[in-house]
Amino acid sequence: MDKFGVIPRAGIPREELLSRMKEMKQGDLDWEGGRTFSLVYHGGEEHLRLLREAYGLYIAENLLNPMAFKSLKGMEAEVVRMTANMLNGPADTVGTMTSGGTESILLAAKTYRERARRKRPWIRRPEMVVAATVHVAFEKAAEYFGLRFVKVPVGDDFRVDPRALRRRIGRNTVMIAASAPQFPQGVIDPITELGQVALEKKLPFHVDACIGGFILPWLERLGHPLPPWDFRVPGVTSISADVHKYGYASKGASTLTFRDMSYMRDQFFISTDWTGGIYASPNMQGTRAGGAVAAAWAAMKFMGEEGYLEMARGALETTRRYVEGVRAIEGLRLLGPPDATLVAIASEDPELDIYVVADLLDEKGWAPDRQQYPASLHVTLTSNHEAVIDDYLADLAGAVAQARAQPELKGQGKAPMYGMMAKAPVRGMVRMSVRKIMESMYSPAGEVPDLGQVGQSEDDDPLLKLIGKYGEPAMKLLDQVQDARTAVGRFLKRE
Repeated sequence: MDKFGVIPRAGIPREELLSRMKEMKQGDLDWEGGRTFSLVYHGGEEHLRLLREAYGLYIAENLLNPMAFKSLKGMEAEVVRMTANMLNGPADTVGTMTSGGTESILLAAKTYRERARRKRPWIRRPEMVVAATVHVAFEKAAEYFGLRFVKVPVGDDFRVDPRALRRRIGRNTVMIAASAPQFPQGVIDPITELGQVALEKKLPFHVDACIGGFILPWLERLGHPLPPWDFRVPGVTSISADVHKYGYASKGASTLTFRDMSYMRDQFFISTDWTGGIYASPNMQGTRAGGAVAAAWAAMKFMGEEGYLEMARGALETTRRYVEGVRAIEGLRLLGPPDATLVAIASEDPELDIYVVADLLDEKGWAPDRQQYPASLHVTLTSNHEAVIDDYLADLAGAVAQARAQPELKGQGKAPMYGMMAKAPVRGMVRMSVRKIMESMYSPAGEVPDLGQVGQSEDDDPLLKLIGKYGEPAMKLLDQVQDARTAVGRFLKRE
């Protein structure tokens, strides 16, 4: 057996490598069987075969130079045009493909910062004003590009209040942003009203539809009631939409579209002084994987309107069954009425720890996403879940019953760790803890950390050790600290 991290002296035969890789995959989650509720969007076996073949045809090609590979440039242009039409963009809509939603959001932030530098050069500390529930990639963009990150709280329905957002806009604001839908609770922000704010303030308005861009148009076609959210809304200047989510492309394919070139021109990077020659790039990548572009083009052409409608119909029906099933389980509640096919649930029973429920679902081979503020479980539903949703609901009901019957589970598994992460008084400690986890994961040994063991290591923070050792009593102490902090905050506000 070759050593970890050492290039073997002689190459390993193809069949041996493929056999080893298949063996390594045995420990991964079963996404084809619908056991995951994010990360992978499965369009069926025939569709998957097409993606592999389309990607393989362009596996070596590089869109860094579109003149060298004109076929890829043509495919990118058509993917952008098809996406713009789907999003009701005008004839002047332009855009580019990116490697994913994060790059699309980063590019939108960079573009609007550059636009402000050109039009309002007196701004020294540009800022973005966004709904508090926007994707964390906006915060990442602010950190990368030196923008102040201004979050506007959402209401009880988890949507941002346009009036509250308007009040947070200042002379340094260079863009506003909201979601269609936002990921945590699956609701669409009031895009029409926000568009009016953007027009009034003469600001660019980015709608993050990374997860909704390739499902909302088809849900609307099926008669599902939705508020306006795309380029039909005056004031919307750009939209991010991932082809590798509900567009069912292979990973590494998103789009960023602008209402017209007057916005997109600030996205380009151009250098004329490099000794290697004139360099121009439309997005953040240099080398651009041809396979991802080709597979996205093939996915959209193969799926067609009828295919997308059928996939949306299955996802919508699965969501309906899931919502009904959750409502039938005592102790659970929905967080906001889902506008699309993303649903978050929380506990309405103080004695029921939703993170314990998640641990028990993990043991059954499911992979629900854990969230905080409030503590909740999240699912992104597709037609691939149609066949397994009843099994999932049965296991969810069983997990709730077991969590109630065994309260000692609160101090075991990952639940204490996730519970601790949600405690506001220790956010600085949480950041240090997560940094340690990242350092371990990307150390020379490439370890995969066990969150259930956090607090057991000699290197862990003392507070983590306290939680790891005492479990629920330590969590209750953190709750008391949080309650005291909230009470003091309320008192100071009254003063």
